[in-house]
Amino acid sequence: MLNYQPKIILAFGETISGNNEILNWLLKNGYGELAALSYSIRGSQEAFTWLMNNGYTHFAALDSAIDNDVKAYKWLKEHQYPFLIIFADACHGNKEAMDFMVRKNLTGMLRVTQKIREFRDNQIYDYHKMHF
Repeated sequence: MLNYQPKIILAFGETISGNNEILNWLLKNGYGELAALSYSIRGSQEAFTWLMNNGYTHFAALDSAIDNDVKAYKWLKEHQYPFLIIFADACHGNKEAMDFMVRKNLTGMLRVTQKIREFRDNQIYDYHKMHF
């Protein structure tokens, strides 16, 4: 996720808040993986499957780690995605992860994790969602 321009990360954050216009912009402008990640975070099994089948297993694992899937969190560690672990931790309100983002001047990423946490805190867990 660190390879995306800050404006793309901010746009991604807006999709978490339900902005479909920006979501469609991401889809049409070469950021389908971020659109799929957003849909997956919001509960779409179809988007999760798309991530798994199209070379974005790490984003599928991130989504699952955000959902407290221990296996996905372990997968991220084993496959050396340290920033995605930090991102997932920040989504859970982990102070160390959030402080890391502040120290590294990743305030846009931090805002996205806050939007994800707010979205997740206001949802009912969907037990039908596939586990990683």
